[in-house]
Amino acid sequence: MIMNRRTFSTAMLAGAAASMLSTKGMAASAVGHPEKARNVVFVHGLFADGSCWSEVISRLQPKGLNITSVQNPLTTLSESVAAAERVLARQDGPTVLVGHSFGGMIVTQAGMHPNVSALVYVAARAPDANEDFGALAKTFPTPPASAGIVFDGEEGRLSEKAFLEDFAGDIPKARAKVLYATQYPFQKKLLAGKVTEAAWRHKPSYYAVSSEDRTINPDLERFLAKRMGANTIELKASHLSLISHPDDIADLVVKAAGYAA
Repeated sequence: MIMNRRTFSTAMLAGAAASMLSTKGMAASAVGHPEKARNVVFVHGLFADGSCWSEVISRLQPKGLNITSVQNPLTTLSESVAAAERVLARQDGPTVLVGHSFGGMIVTQAGMHPNVSALVYVAARAPDANEDFGALAKTFPTPPASAGIVFDGEEGRLSEKAFLEDFAGDIPKARAKVLYATQYPFQKKLLAGKVTEAAWRHKPSYYAVSSEDRTINPDLERFLAKRMGANTIELKASHLSLISHPDDIADLVVKAAGYAA
C-alpha cells in the first residue's frame, strides 16, 4: 500500500507539507504511459558514486538496454545537473532517468531534457519547482542518519557508524564497509540548491519507497510519491534498496522503459 490512512493524516498535519496535497500538487498522474526507451541514465546521491548502481545495471544490460551511470561532482546543484545533462545529450533516443537519494534533486531538474521519457525515483528527494526541500523534510521526523553527517570544512560525509547502521542497514556488513570506504564526499553548498523546474509534473514517474529507510523518512517518501502521482512500489529495505533489492529496482526501471518486467 502506497499510503495508508495514518500516513496520509500525518502528511496532512505536517505544516508546509499539507499545502502540497492541493490540486496543484497532484499533477503528474495524468501524464500517461511512457514511450519505449532503450537508454537508461542513473544518477547517484550523497555518500556514493556511480558504481552504486552496479547491481541494477548488471540486471538491465542483458535485456539490451543501453546504460550510463553519471559520476556527479556533488559540488553545487547546477554543476551536478549539468553533468547529468551532458550524459543525456549523448543518448540516441528516449531515455529513462533514474535517481537515488539526493540524486532525485538532480533528476527533477535534468529530467526536463527532451531525451528523457520517464523518471524513476529510488528512496529519493523529489522537490517541486523552487521548493525549499529542507523545510519540507523538517515537517516529518528527522531520520537518524542526519546526525551522522560530519564536515571537514566545506566537505561532508557520513560517519562509519551512521553509514553502516542508518544508510546501509540491510547490506551485509563486509559489503557495507567497502561502500563506506569508497563514499564520495559532497560540498556543503550543494545542499543550498533549489530546482527551478519539476520534471515529474510533465513526465511519467515511478517511485520505490524504502519502508526501513533511516536516511530519508519513509513517510516523506510516501508523501512525495503520492504528490507526483507516481507508479509506486514499497520495499522492506534500507536507504540502499538499489543494492539490497536490485531485482525490484531493475523491474521498476524496465516498466518505466515501457516494457513488461
